Amino acid sequence: MASSVKPTGDGATYPQTPAAAAAVAVATRFYSQALLQHCFRSYLWATNYAAAHRIPFDEELLFVSAMLHDLGLTEAFDSHRMAFEEAGGSLAWVFGIAAGWPAARAARAEEIIVLHMRADVTAAADPESHLLQVATSWDVAGRRPEEFPVELRAEILARHPRLGFGAEFIACFQDQARRKPDSAAAASMGSNGAERINANPLDG
Repeated sequence: MASSVKPTGDGATYPQTPAAAAAVAVATRFYSQALLQHCFRSYLWATNYAAAHRIPFDEELLFVSAMLHDLGLTEAFDSHRMAFEEAGGSLAWVFGIAAGWPAARAARAEEIIVLHMRADVTAAADPESHLLQVATSWDVAGRRPEEFPVELRAEILARHPRLGFGAEFIACFQDQARRKPDSAAAASMGSNGAERINANPLDG
């Protein structure tokens, strides 16, 4: 479902739908400021990358997934049994159903959020999952810096600053790794994830 977009107060754009507005409300209520700004940045990195590579995508679906993808890291929704992306994906399904989406569309949001912590997905196979993977891996760990020009970085960071995001995210993943040693977060921390986050050029 393509949707129109409208400017936010800072000049960024987001889909002008009830579900998109509800996702912003949920994200604002439950995230720290650092995680909230990360979610906004993730959507903007994704849309700019999509434009550069001419990747068509569903704006509303990507936006909602981007805004909700880290809910499983929050105190209110952290699961002691499920990996954070699986818990967040389940919440996105509930959100989608409550928003009036068909079950298949709600399941897509769940899938996108789960897959953002899995092996790379191609744009041809799943554009929204590919875009969220590219955007979050760039914002968290500085992956594919050549895709994001210096001018774009400055513009997006001015709108949505880091606010100590790297240190907060490392702490979240270290906590996940301790309690969920078989999770993707644990695998990231076990393969020098903290070092990659600390070396992110966005924090340089």
